[in-house]
Amino acid sequence: MAAPSPGPREVLAPSPEAGRRVATSSSSRGGLLWRLRDKQPRLGLFEIGPGHELHRLTCMMQAGLWAATQVSIDHPLLGPPTEEDFSEVMTQVQEGFELGTLAGPAFAWLRHSLGLAEKDYQASLGPGGPYLQFLSTSKSKASFFLSHDQRFFLKTQRRKEVRALLAHLPRYMQHLRRHPHSLLARLLGVHSLRVARGKKVGEAEAKRPGRRGQLQDEILSSLTPYPCPQKYFIIMQSVFYPASRISERYDIKGCEVSRWVDPAPEGSPLILVLKDLNFQGKTIYLGPQRSWLLRQMELDTAFLRELNVLDYSLLVAFHCLHKDERGPGSSLVLRTARSVQGVQSQDEPGAQNRRLLPEVPNALHILDGPEQRYFLGLVDLATVYGLRKRLEHLWKTLRYPGRTFSTVSPARYARRLYQWVEAHTE
Repeated sequence: MAAPSPGPREVLAPSPEAGRRVATSSSSRGGLLWRLRDKQPRLGLFEIGPGHELHRLTCMMQAGLWAATQVSIDHPLLGPPTEEDFSEVMTQVQEGFELGTLAGPAFAWLRHSLGLAEKDYQASLGPGGPYLQFLSTSKSKASFFLSHDQRFFLKTQRRKEVRALLAHLPRYMQHLRRHPHSLLARLLGVHSLRVARGKKVGEAEAKRPGRRGQLQDEILSSLTPYPCPQKYFIIMQSVFYPASRISERYDIKGCEVSRWVDPAPEGSPLILVLKDLNFQGKTIYLGPQRSWLLRQMELDTAFLRELNVLDYSLLVAFHCLHKDERGPGSSLVLRTARSVQGVQSQDEPGAQNRRLLPEVPNALHILDGPEQRYFLGLVDLATVYGLRKRLEHLWKTLRYPGRTFSTVSPARYARRLYQWVEAHTE
């Protein structure tokens, strides 16, 4: 029998004016000029202004995230997350919608461990500026957004993907504690969003399932007490940040089927994320840091293999370093303590695979070679190798004889992606 759930945690109810402020300030900028500006690409991104089909959705996301982050600001954690923290669901209702925050205290602790101030997180994701729509080359039906400062990446997720992420969350955080310089993308929050019905503005409640075994079902069912439109989305630290000097971006899976993207025309402001076949003939030159990268890929892909997941990607981007940025005497300094504050582990220090980190924002996803700076990160960690994927593997084996495709066993997937990195680095 499940343990009785404690009463609702007292939290700051979201301001009813927050959502109205976003909608009012956005609508006041309407008109022909704004709509035309919204259609112009900005480094492959589009501002989601009035008239955009996703404008109302993103305004609700901004107002909801502002209020959700305010809770963690007003009630900071006093220690590492407990089992109950991983199971908590907080629901906050504003005018016209409600936002669910899943495992909020656990994610707040992870943000703290990365040295990310909650006020900065709130300012980036709140109503301070329009979200940017990211034009993805992915075949999924997900929507992709960036915060206005491009620091955080938001992506809609299916229910089963959210289930997998929540199930893996304790082990994911343990892996980051053991390997603080991991290439895994830093997942910073998981939320639900739905049009609210039957509740008053300003209500807020927190629910904690009783047993860890009930975590996924109770968290997800608690968010759907009545039929209504609903979306799930995740927030993570953008791998491609800061993006101002990035010249090329790639999404690598280590296979060939459906792994080509037609590049943007020369001179076009549109920047696309290219794929494996576009990378042919290129090499990542790392010099002495290559051994670190290979070891970290080995550690991270072994962890993902243990989770029985596949179809994740290695994001790769690069830009040229200026002369004064090259070499250990310029921009590279030993920043281990400051960059990964709070996540160092005293266990197995030899397995942590630490490295020199550049003195830049987002240092954990940046690796400097002799002449170029590389942005690297493993993303899309929620696809489990279940019956559907096994059947897909059999079908693709018949459909693409002798060719490599993404749907293979987690062990083969991990090994193949590691081998791709080994073959494309020097």
